[in-house]
Amino acid sequence: MNEENPQVTKRKSVAVIVAHPDDETLWAGGTILFHPQWNWTIISLCRAGDTDRAPKFFKALQLYGAQGVMGDMDDGPEQTPLPEEVVENQVLALLPVQHYDLVITHHPRGEYTRHLRHEEVSSAVIRLWQQGRITADELWAFAYEDGLKSYFPEAIPEATIYHVLDKDIWQRKYEVITQTYGFKVDSWEAATTPLAESFWCFNNSGEAHQWLNSLPFEL
Repeated sequence: MNEENPQVTKRKSVAVIVAHPDDETLWAGGTILFHPQWNWTIISLCRAGDTDRAPKFFKALQLYGAQGVMGDMDDGPEQTPLPEEVVENQVLALLPVQHYDLVITHHPRGEYTRHLRHEEVSSAVIRLWQQGRITADELWAFAYEDGLKSYFPEAIPEATIYHVLDKDIWQRKYEVITQTYGFKVDSWEAATTPLAESFWCFNNSGEAHQWLNSLPFEL
């Protein structure tokens, strides 16, 4: 990622579409903090009815200077697959209708082994972009892997963008996880909080859709 001065770069309209409150921070919090001049809209498809997590999500949005909304899509521990149209309709119901310079979402195979909702959200967003039901100049998908659970998720250096976070940016991101969201310092979330962020980037929706269909599943 270019280390441009965030105070002088173009003001972009950016939508971050994730499955859960805290996903926006774990996988893109440093990027959000690095670009305070961008117009951030953050959508969480799950947990609107979670009386613990939902208020924390909106506190995080305040810290980011972002607007956002939550849905209450099924997120049971059994991870029952949802029909494609259910996820797509939830995205469209929550996302403000406008043209975005950039949309950021999950990787179609998730960021770690494995969470079905991450995968479903990513696939839905990519399909909607390809169909023109989401309009955007670019799409970035989180680029992380965990060696099939052999270590905490890490940013992929070979991704289109690989950005080692400045120490102060990472510290602020870590504080959102541990203080705003309240995860203990020995929690998976705190231990995971990546020191670098990476993304696979597309400026052509057809290429993104082709990529989606070419990816193997790791079971």
